[in-house]
Amino acid sequence: MNLTKREFMQVLGAGTMAGMGLGRYAEAEAAAAAGGLYDIARFGNVSFLHMTDCHAQLTPIYFREPSINLGLGSMKGQLPHLVGEHLLKFAKVRPGTAEAHALTYLDYEKAALRYGKVGGFAHLSTLVKRMKASRPGALLLDGGDTWQGSGTSLWTNGQDMVDACKLLGVDIMTGHWEFTLGMERVKEIIEKDFKGKIDFVAQNVKTNDFGDPVFPPYVIREINGVPCAIIGQAFPYTPIANPRYMVADWAFGIQDENMQKMVDEARGKGAQVVVVLSHNGMDVDLKMASRVSGIDAIMGGHTHDGVPVASIVVNKGGKTIVTNAGSNSKFLGVLDFEVKDKKVMDFRYKLLPVFANMLPADAEMNALITKIRAPYAAKLSEKLAVTEGTLYRRGNFNGTGDQLLLDALMDVQGAEIAFSPGFRWGTTLLTGQAITREWLMDMTATTYSYATVSEMSGETIKTVLEDVCDNLFNPDPYYQQGGDMVRVGGLQYSCNPIETMGKRITDMRLNGKPIEAGKKYKVAGWAPVAEEARTAGNPQVWDLVETWLKAKGGKVGPRKLNTPKITGGLPNPGYAATGG
Repeated sequence: MNLTKREFMQVLGAGTMAGMGLGRYAEAEAAAAAGGLYDIARFGNVSFLHMTDCHAQLTPIYFREPSINLGLGSMKGQLPHLVGEHLLKFAKVRPGTAEAHALTYLDYEKAALRYGKVGGFAHLSTLVKRMKASRPGALLLDGGDTWQGSGTSLWTNGQDMVDACKLLGVDIMTGHWEFTLGMERVKEIIEKDFKGKIDFVAQNVKTNDFGDPVFPPYVIREINGVPCAIIGQAFPYTPIANPRYMVADWAFGIQDENMQKMVDEARGKGAQVVVVLSHNGMDVDLKMASRVSGIDAIMGGHTHDGVPVASIVVNKGGKTIVTNAGSNSKFLGVLDFEVKDKKVMDFRYKLLPVFANMLPADAEMNALITKIRAPYAAKLSEKLAVTEGTLYRRGNFNGTGDQLLLDALMDVQGAEIAFSPGFRWGTTLLTGQAITREWLMDMTATTYSYATVSEMSGETIKTVLEDVCDNLFNPDPYYQQGGDMVRVGGLQYSCNPIETMGKRITDMRLNGKPIEAGKKYKVAGWAPVAEEARTAGNPQVWDLVETWLKAKGGKVGPRKLNTPKITGGLPNPGYAATGG
């Protein structure tokens, strides 16, 4: 099916007259756009398929890519810090296409209605099977952040995703949010569910006492007679970004020296291809690629960057390919190598968007998802309100979804100021859609989602903002932790990302009045990493927000974003003044 623009309009007009809804129109349009999108020719003799950061999204969703993803210093104008038209131009993707919609925020609502939802494991499964059929021996790599991010994942202790990934055919995995289920649960899954099926690898996770490896650092698999090493790199800052008590016995870190040792060891055992399955974040991966030699490719995650073009990094040993495959099960990366004379000669890389209207649902996976969701279906689908504006999260400084959480936290708890973590997971709702309990859980489902209220001095508030800002904008990627800026409600401030630590946050105000360093302010928040929060009797944030939503009389107006005034680093191809 290949429709012209005129034919599209005819389809739309005929559909409207016949009572065809926007969903059916999306299906027609998507079916037309699918022609050729997934028909990528096989190249070479070694292939890897890569998914990452699906955040437990088993069903198709909407997901708006960021309009702000600042790159500073040497990263300005470089992947992954390009948004909108700048990214499309770099990747040579035509605006208005399905691929352009998958990669950018441009004309978001209009394009979302045109092309429909993305992701969903049943549709991803169809694509994985298609790629494996055309690439015999291909390995499916899971970059982590798989067992967290939804109501069903939280309520089943990650079992829904474990079962889905086994059926999907995941071969090798590393982790991050998986560790927030606790050490015992992680080990239980690996030793029972994964045994003989999925290898969990992480070269940079060691015991605190003797420094012994907690997981195998790598595995060597043969693909069409070629020995290939896959080395795991778990999120290095897990004990800082998430509660330390959940991984009390384990040490993390980047560990370049050990990575080099593992690469050399794998090569010494005959590996002709070395791939790092990473959860560093793309900026960290790019630096690691410049420091560690002998890696053919780093297939990365954590920062949720849907990057359609592979970056090539030169190091003392040659060149390393760096890729990142987005989030929310909406992309599948396909990396093909041509290996001759025991070394990589050439490669091809393609980032494939997973459009639910373009890929039929795999029947077996669909049945499993239905079974998983059945006990929770009524609970998940309960309508709490209707949104009168688009609700999204992703962006360096704020998103309308987080703004809703902030407004609720302040209203219900009588706080002057509110903080919401700079999480990059979460799904999008379009104008007029129901805010269901499922969406609320998609935005808040962690194992430590306690809502808090405390008194903070103006000095402490500035310290908090400065610390998180440095995590995001430190010029050395090894000091970045990969999240976005803490979202702020009530408080206004200015931010200069190119300043140094302690000098980025200025002009903090509340209701137009300057924040006083020594004055105490009532501040609401959620997802504290401190262990004492477990026993403090704090409510779960989703309960608090649900109360607020139900009190809104069925409708929630568009959220007015509370974003800082940016005073440095602009203009920037990673910044569009259209939102968070």
